[in-house]
Amino acid sequence: MKDDLVYLAHISECLEWIGRHTLEGREAFLRDRKTQSAVLHELQTMAESTMRLSDTIKLKHPEVPWRDIAGFRNVLVHDYLGIKPQRVWEIIERDLPVLQSVIEKMMKKIPGD
Repeated sequence: MKDDLVYLAHISECLEWIGRHTLEGREAFLRDRKTQSAVLHELQTMAESTMRLSDTIKLKHPEVPWRDIAGFRNVLVHDYLGIKPQRVWEIIERDLPVLQSVIEKMMKKIPGD
């Protein structure tokens, strides 16, 4: 479980950085390739950490689409030419706040040092 806490903290940190990178909003994100690249990198590393969480903790949180997140990571890594910035923005707005909330709750349930 301690490893899960490390990965959850990393996921939360990635989500925080995505929030920082996208503070200026949708239009700024869509027109700035450097910001898009930074966000895509954070999404990729965040998704990688979700894949390293234990099955035990994932089974306790079926509300999180773990398989979809892993699939999105594969798209980011292997099909990056097919990534549409507008679709990424939809994920940022719709999915990431919910994920952040669940991750925070999960972290509170795991005892730390």
